[in-house]
Amino acid sequence: MEKTAMIAMRTLTAVGRPMRFAPALLVMSFILLIPAPEAPAGSRDCHQVLRVYDGDTVLVSLAGGRHLVRLLGIDAPETSKERGQPGQPFSSKSRRHLTDRILNRCVGLQIYGKGHYGRRLGVIHLEGVNINLEMVSLGLAEVYRGRTPDGFNRRPYEKAEAEARRSRRGMWVQGASYRSPIDWKHRR
Repeated sequence: MEKTAMIAMRTLTAVGRPMRFAPALLVMSFILLIPAPEAPAGSRDCHQVLRVYDGDTVLVSLAGGRHLVRLLGIDAPETSKERGQPGQPFSSKSRRHLTDRILNRCVGLQIYGKGHYGRRLGVIHLEGVNINLEMVSLGLAEVYRGRTPDGFNRRPYEKAEAEARRSRRGMWVQGASYRSPIDWKHRR
């Protein structure tokens, strides 16, 4: 580092007088020597959300392409799959909230692999907020009942769901008439 500083000072005074930006350039030479912190595996600072399909599936720019991402750990109310047919209660509200929150925004994304439909399984963060967990806290999704990848902690999601149920937030206002998205999908 001392050699770098000496070279910087010599360069700055090469014309016979110190340059007025010498202190800033000297500081910059030291900053460049400090290694940048590593991002968590499978993440990057900015992924543009290109489309929101429903309350738990989005399209993002990822690794030079466009990829479907399933929000890990949550299951949002099912949207209609057939024209003219209603979706599950609160499916529109769930999708609308997620759209308002992240569409066309730059989000953090932690990928945990791929699910059985080939979608990437991920946790989305926006401005320090875990969006997956927020969906559960607001009663716009329940905790996913299936198996989750190793390393994923579902306990905060279970606590958030229990609190949303107790407070009758979002879809939990339905009380006894509430049906889980997994039951709704297989209702026939």
